[in-house]
Amino acid sequence: MKKINTQKAPAAIGPYSQAVEHEGIIYVSGQLPIVPAKGEFAEGGIAELTRQSIENISAILEKAESDISKVLKTTIYLQDLNDFAKVNEVYAEYFGKTAPARACVQVAALPKGAKIEIEAVAYQ
Repeated sequence: MKKINTQKAPAAIGPYSQAVEHEGIIYVSGQLPIVPAKGEFAEGGIAELTRQSIENISAILEKAESDISKVLKTTIYLQDLNDFAKVNEVYAEYFGKTAPARACVQVAALPKGAKIEIEAVAYQ
């Protein structure tokens, strides 16, 4: 197992890695919509927050010698499922052509009071 870490994505806020790679499969930990340079959530509504979470995933995949087109599955955690349509609009900009498998669930709470968190599994 190889740990993946980049300064182009937010640092882990607990005892876990941004991602790990094993036999060509990359498991990206849930990404909050934190702007790495600021250490704060992206400004704006759920569309901008979704975009930041996906950009964080993209930066981690780049470090792992992969990219967003190689994502096999994502899981989206939303604080409010009423944001589903807006999240889908942004999500389609990144994943519309490849359409990886996906789950999307509403949760009671997310770390740091986030409105969204996205995790991904990709290949190299």
